[in-house]
Amino acid sequence: MGPFDRTALLAGDDMMQRLSATRVILVGVGGVGSWCAEALIRSGIGHLTIVDSDAVDVTNINRQLPATSSTVGLLKVDVLRRRLLDINPDADITAIAERYTADNAERFALESYDYVIDAIDSLDSKADLILRGTSIPGVKVVSSMGAARKIDPSKIAVTEFWRVQGDALARALRTRFRRSGCFPRRKFKCVYSPETLSHRSADGTAKGGPNGTFAHATAIFGFTLASIVIRDLYDTEK
Repeated sequence: MGPFDRTALLAGDDMMQRLSATRVILVGVGGVGSWCAEALIRSGIGHLTIVDSDAVDVTNINRQLPATSSTVGLLKVDVLRRRLLDINPDADITAIAERYTADNAERFALESYDYVIDAIDSLDSKADLILRGTSIPGVKVVSSMGAARKIDPSKIAVTEFWRVQGDALARALRTRFRRSGCFPRRKFKCVYSPETLSHRSADGTAKGGPNGTFAHATAIFGFTLASIVIRDLYDTEK
């Protein structure tokens, strides 16, 4: 038995070949993106580029896959790449320890990928990645909205961006697009939840401060991002 035999039972040989040939770039490997990366590699995606400039911080341990007491201070993409290659040594995994911005976007060659997955926290960078990705023919964009202050997995859903309701990040993006007059060229799917819980600790209530998170919520966001890619490939193979 091989490591992907159980996947092949459901997917079939043709889809397994498609998974192996598919090229994905994932921007942001924190609480959402790191789990998405693992799900993609465990599903048989053969080419994955992970992008993140951050090092592991002790505050990441509660929710981020690369974050453990022994990895604090190390680059997230390096820690994650080692783990992913341990899962599938045959995978082509590129780690880019940079922050994606409008200024350096051309370096990432988004046109060379089949899927662009957005798991960015920064509004500016997120908007730019969506606008660029949806303007490239043949490239499919998948995006995560806000995963913090959530606890109920049954409320996590997938819909087209303009149909997202009850999410502050989606609302901020839509406002930005309208004010700038620049809009995504094509529709794209988002993972979101309308749930927004109040902080119970005074330390988390300051304006502009950190948002509280649980690992199961951010992980489900990440797994759901991966599922959009997997389901799209599955439907294509029918």
